[in-house]
Amino acid sequence: MSEAIKQRILVIDDEPDILTLLDMTLSRMGLAVTTAADLTAARKKLKQHTFDFCLTDMKLPDGNGLDLVEEISKQYPDLPVAVLTAHGSIEDAVTALKYGAFDFVSKPVNIKDLRRLVGVALKLRPLGSDEQQDSLSTAHAEKLKGLIGKSPAMDKVRRLTIKLARSQAPIFISGDSGTGKELVAHFIHQLGPRAEGPFVPVNCGAIPADLMESEFFGHTKGSFTGAHEDSPGLFQTANGGTLFLDEVADLPLAMQVKLLRVIQEKRVRAIGAVKERAIDVRILSASHKSLKPLVDSGQFRNDLYFRLNVIELHMPALHQRPEDIPLLLRHFIRHLSDEFGLDRPPEFSAEATSALLAHHYSGNVRELVNILQRALTLGDGNKINVEDLMLEQNESSVELLTADSSNGPTPENLDDHMEGIEREILKKALEECHYNKTATAKKLGISFRSLRYKLSKYNIQ
Repeated sequence: MSEAIKQRILVIDDEPDILTLLDMTLSRMGLAVTTAADLTAARKKLKQHTFDFCLTDMKLPDGNGLDLVEEISKQYPDLPVAVLTAHGSIEDAVTALKYGAFDFVSKPVNIKDLRRLVGVALKLRPLGSDEQQDSLSTAHAEKLKGLIGKSPAMDKVRRLTIKLARSQAPIFISGDSGTGKELVAHFIHQLGPRAEGPFVPVNCGAIPADLMESEFFGHTKGSFTGAHEDSPGLFQTANGGTLFLDEVADLPLAMQVKLLRVIQEKRVRAIGAVKERAIDVRILSASHKSLKPLVDSGQFRNDLYFRLNVIELHMPALHQRPEDIPLLLRHFIRHLSDEFGLDRPPEFSAEATSALLAHHYSGNVRELVNILQRALTLGDGNKINVEDLMLEQNESSVELLTADSSNGPTPENLDDHMEGIEREILKKALEECHYNKTATAKKLGISFRSLRYKLSKYNIQ
């Protein structure tokens, strides 16, 4: 690599031995390293040169490295900066991330971890002309078209998504069910330096408690009954990319302790393994439940809460952005029409449109999609009428579920519950018709096209 195109790194530390080690390590990566022993020298270097990455110690002779992190995030927003923290000082690390640090490195510095961190950080800033950087911004905007809506609430979500994608800080995505928490997590991954790595989503509430450790950390062959082969686990599967912990509030306390240690140490040990393995994973989490009340009641660990919720991104409910409903209607009706194999999307009658705009979507965007799926299934011709929407079905379903609550807890997510019922009805009808699809469609009183769509939707073979 010629000197003209070397990427420039600024390293700040007042300990000569550490400064020399960092200089040698980064120089061997083909980087141009500039060093400074205090904040005053660092600020002078920042004014003199353009840097691609900055690494600073927390405690310096003339001040705190956090002050520099805050200055850089405001004055040089395109410059990723990481901090050196004392071993085990998770409070310092979390504080640095809140101030805008890209990531942190614990002392004594692990060279492999440092190289990996710098490699990820340098992917953030595209080298080349302004035109190339403009092209990158355009590409980001193109990807974010999936976050549909022109409301101020969605504009805020898009701006935060782009900003948070540049950081490695853990993000907690809050919001009601059906607001698109996993979708925005995927965008944060796609727009960040880990886009080429895996995005691994996991629903924490769907894993049996006795299988959680194996699912998250992996196991070796023969480590327990039924372990017929080695399994890498979710953390290793997501290595180099992003692990999205959905419904993280459902983690049992015992698992919360183990998860906290892995996040802090950046290492996992599979069940039955002798050695730990280093992992390089960004953690994103979400829940439709508010975590703070769970912390206050002792159901969620306070230290894990502050580790996961370094920065919070809130997804607005649909009733908070009613002006986006027409855009969502047009988008999803086009998408669903393609799935149904229609030549063109059907039109909505004036009454149907008014009903959809006035409806209260307790299930948010997911409920809107389910209503449209039902309307396309029931509707005939090229127009959807208000009766095809069956909006009263949602209200009566709530009453039915409430009346049956004596047989068990009322489901927290109505749409998921109703989909489960529909799936079982389809399976039973197929069995009774000996898997003859034409007979099954006739028995259920739906078109063959609708049956084919539903079988595909629920992945019923």
